[in-house]
Amino acid sequence: MALQGILVVELAGLAPGPFCAMVLADFGARVVRVERPGSHYDVSRLGRGKRSLALDLKQPRGAAVLRRLCARSDVLLEPFRSGVMEKLQLGPEILQRDNPRLIYARLTGFGQSGSFSRLAGHDINYLALSGVLSKIGRNGENPYAPLNLLADFAGGGLMCVLGIMMALFERTRSGKGQVIDANMVEGTAYLSSFLWKTQKSSLWEAPRGQNILDGGAPFYTTYRTADGEFMAVGAIEPQFYELLIKGLGLKSDELPNQMSMDDWPEMKKKFAAVFAKKTKAEWCQIFDGTDACVTPVLTLEEVVHHDHSKERGSFITNEEQSMSPRPAPLLSNTPAIPSFKRDPFVGEHTEEILDEFGFSREEIDQLKSDKIIESNKAGSKLWILYPHSNIQK
Repeated sequence: MALQGILVVELAGLAPGPFCAMVLADFGARVVRVERPGSHYDVSRLGRGKRSLALDLKQPRGAAVLRRLCARSDVLLEPFRSGVMEKLQLGPEILQRDNPRLIYARLTGFGQSGSFSRLAGHDINYLALSGVLSKIGRNGENPYAPLNLLADFAGGGLMCVLGIMMALFERTRSGKGQVIDANMVEGTAYLSSFLWKTQKSSLWEAPRGQNILDGGAPFYTTYRTADGEFMAVGAIEPQFYELLIKGLGLKSDELPNQMSMDDWPEMKKKFAAVFAKKTKAEWCQIFDGTDACVTPVLTLEEVVHHDHSKERGSFITNEEQSMSPRPAPLLSNTPAIPSFKRDPFVGEHTEEILDEFGFSREEIDQLKSDKIIESNKAGSKLWILYPHSNIQK
């Protein structure tokens, strides 16, 4: 795989960090996830392809163990607020002195500097501070966050993957690692470059929820069907719009001009009335195979069984029969080969990992005796699953 031979140490955190490390693991990196002793499970459920080491970083000897790991690693991924790693004597100055090739990836909400850098936050807060949240929502309603995908996973986790890949590539020339300040506010803002570059164009001249691409246009929105399901319409170009009108059984010469914004509210009502007369399956029979840009709004259960997904093998099933999306993008020569094993238990590979990193049996036993590390072999405990109440990004 593309990242074969790359060793990543991931410090446990919430969703963005685990996702970033899972992507690296999917494409061949060896990922060691360092978790707190006493943790019960990875709440994000993004441990595919990783091994778990339970280590108490708050104890100096635990921090010393991490230093030894990082001295032989390619990437450290840490998700703590600004200043936390420095307090643990694990900042980049120390770790990169031990290993100048180390890529030190810092994935936070607000970044390593600025007045918000030490504050708590979640996806909706980062989305709000990036400016993007102000653009999302229906006319006359409050802005709303589209799940926690944009800031956490796109602006955060995926942007951090990009930073790590660029740093790995640059290291092939300089031989040196570097520090990556990946944060969800600026990552999400960067994703919105199209909004910034087009904000003075006709695309966004109306208030939120009244423009072409934010739900204001009758040809770019969703409609309820007779069976309570939904169809998504994205017929922007005139030739696609004509196919939409034809599929709805309407006539163009009896309708207002497509781009007459004053007529959009009434057009949406007309389209809604037509969509409400047939079921989702019936509309699929009409629009599938056409360029009308009309598709069913699939549930997570439905998308797995959709013909297109099955033809491409878009979803994979692990040994516990849990289904998830196949890694993307597809590489022709070095494709990702995701693990089909279950996610690791916290501390399942502690002793195995330390042995690989050169710790002696005596050292491992002493660390275990002093509760610096924790080892939980598969099947040795019945974990009781409940949400953590003290996890912070």
